[in-house]
Amino acid sequence: MERRNSDRIEDLQNGYSIIQNDEYFSFGTDAILLAHFADIKENERVVDFCTGCGIIPILLAAKKTDAHITGIEIQKELADMAAQSIELNELNASIDIVHGDIKNVLDYVKHGVDVVVVNPPYEKADTGKQSANNFVNIAKREIMSSLEDVISSAGKVLRTGGRFYIIYRVGRFAELMERLRQYKLEPKQIALVAQRQGQAPNFALVEARKGANEGLGFLPTLYVYEKDGGYTDELKEIYHIEEAD
Repeated sequence: MERRNSDRIEDLQNGYSIIQNDEYFSFGTDAILLAHFADIKENERVVDFCTGCGIIPILLAAKKTDAHITGIEIQKELADMAAQSIELNELNASIDIVHGDIKNVLDYVKHGVDVVVVNPPYEKADTGKQSANNFVNIAKREIMSSLEDVISSAGKVLRTGGRFYIIYRVGRFAELMERLRQYKLEPKQIALVAQRQGQAPNFALVEARKGANEGLGFLPTLYVYEKDGGYTDELKEIYHIEEAD
């Protein structure tokens, strides 16, 4: 796989770097928050759906749990770029990148994984303004995979008691809860995400468990920005931003 002239290497401030390219699709704060929220334990088998440029597998590897992570990406260009980032960070022993469709997840990983993580497309295919960039459209819209595809595929591959982590727009929260229960993934923990204190949340971080009993808890709301526009202390910690003396 050859690097493109438009590629750039971004330092993740955690000992690792990632290849980015604005011609395709770059990761955002939602991916960072999801990787932080996901509780990965020692030596677990983890699958990241819609892995894009591979940001979530790299961030999960930084937790040093010795988990084995498989990232699945339907867009070949992004899958190739993710694989290059894995090689750049010498993480080939712990991370595999697969170019494939999550609807065929059992073609790539065996049933019985411990964790599925996903930062999926949020928008329905036929709503809102389309981007001129088709890579962005596929990443943001349900063109190649729907919410039901994501959750049903997670249900196929997770072991009983396995954990599912997702970040999703609150505008479709009711649909998310309905789909989770439809495929026997019981919501267990939710953390709402708001831009600032006093504003309504726009995202929800959700942990569900396959085959679990009822029982749901809400964690404190996560705020991204202070009133002055700077990151909150929690976001600075997540982003590994150190205050100047």
